[in-house]
Amino acid sequence: MQSIRVLLVDDQPMIRTGFRLILESEPDIEVVGEASDGEEAVRSTGSLEPDIVLMDIRMPGVDGVEATRRIVGSGSSSRVVILTTFDLDAHVVDALRAGASGFLVKDGPADSLVGAIRTVADGDAVLSPRITHRLLDRFAHLGAPADTPVPRRLDALTARELDVLRALTRGLSNAEIAVELGVGETTVKTHIAHILEKYALRDRVQAVILAYDSGLVVPRGGRPVS
Repeated sequence: MQSIRVLLVDDQPMIRTGFRLILESEPDIEVVGEASDGEEAVRSTGSLEPDIVLMDIRMPGVDGVEATRRIVGSGSSSRVVILTTFDLDAHVVDALRAGASGFLVKDGPADSLVGAIRTVADGDAVLSPRITHRLLDRFAHLGAPADTPVPRRLDALTARELDVLRALTRGLSNAEIAVELGVGETTVKTHIAHILEKYALRDRVQAVILAYDSGLVVPRGGRPVS
């Protein structure tokens, strides 16, 4: 079994040591390096080519959001999971728009961290449940999705793909979307793959951001999402 290669990024050595102990106890995860700030994280990602970069969001100098933006912008295949002690919506949106594939709070259980790394390494995306709830509660007006006008930016999507995208913005899993739309789960996965391909998106989280930014999901009060 090939190990998932992880780079740890945090300005506190004790935090990095704690994460290393948790992750290296797993047979399928290998910590390949550490970085103490965003600048070092970008350099280390380029040289070590980890599968996952476990990134603190608040660091002196180049923070986790900017480091994520640079890593994703470089075309790296490494995927970023953001960690923070601050459960703040602004950081969620900034990190996801920068290209993060996951977002977790540091005080979560160890098995959530391990599970998130495996999920992201497998090509999916992950948010902690309480962050997902806060994000959707703040930004998404989830009434009558079928009545929401289709923005011109999303003209490339079929009607069924739009249905799936709307369902993604509501935080539904593939299985839940399949039940709601009366199709198989494999069909849902195919529709999601088409959405990602058409808009060159990395994962379903980026698809949700696209829905917000394009206006498919109407913010509370009708104001643009920022």
